Amino acid sequence: MSDHTDYDAIVLAGGAARRLGGADKPALSVGGRALLDRVLAACADAAITVVVGPRRPAVRPVVRALEDPPGGGPLAALAAGLRHITAPTVLVLSADLPFLTPATVRGLLAAATGTADGGAPRDGALVRDAEGRDQPLVAAYRAESLRRELALLHAEHGTLTGLPLRALLSELTLERVPDATFTASFDCDTWEDLGAARARIREHGRVLDEWITAVKDELGIDLDVDTAALLDVARDAAHGVARPAAPLTTFLIGYAAGQQGGDVTALVHRAAALANRWAAEAEANGDGGAPGGETKPAE
Repeated sequence: MSDHTDYDAIVLAGGAARRLGGADKPALSVGGRALLDRVLAACADAAITVVVGPRRPAVRPVVRALEDPPGGGPLAALAAGLRHITAPTVLVLSADLPFLTPATVRGLLAAATGTADGGAPRDGALVRDAEGRDQPLVAAYRAESLRRELALLHAEHGTLTGLPLRALLSELTLERVPDATFTASFDCDTWEDLGAARARIREHGRVLDEWITAVKDELGIDLDVDTAALLDVARDAAHGVARPAAPLTTFLIGYAAGQQGGDVTALVHRAAALANRWAAEAEANGDGGAPGGETKPAE
């Protein structure tokens, strides 16, 4: 599990969304991307991803499943998803987590595969939010442990329909992974939550990364982009050459990276060096003081 590829994912995307007036919650957008797609992006390296719920478009291929009966609750949905997975570890997520990241997924997988006090294997790991509440739908579990406990609950109650998630957790040995900033576990249960999520992605320090990610998803490209480096080279091009050189330069860097399969960071450094050479020549030629690389008027 060193590369965290030996895991499957189950995303619970059913439910009546009563607090949202019955809206199709996983299809609602935050930052121009459906909530379901944002969750799927966080676990893109799962070997198998099962989405349990009504059929709807998704940003990548997934296995579809439905709980029996439909609307039977989270444990019935979890059981439906488990029928399709084969990996020893399963990531279990709700479909309304706008700020879930691959880093949180990696942390959960690492914690889930550790050992508890006394050396026994853990049954999994879940996020504990900033208010101290366990989040069983932002979690990674040993698949064998889930199957065992679901079978015991079914034998005891005769059904999984309508049973709460806490009935599953009580017999599992779980690591708690703190979510001190309340981002990974932030979910959109109400219209107010959705509005807060949409506002948060526009905050300074977040909006550019969110926008770049959304554009990459929309265009179907997979390039690592150092936003700060691109902004630096755009500034250098605007100052040392001409203002329109900034967007054109960043476009050409992206085009070259896609066409040549090159490293974006290396291409950025080359373009920045070129822009700096232009600026140095302009300064040596006596016209470097004009903004935007424009020719300095004669005295």
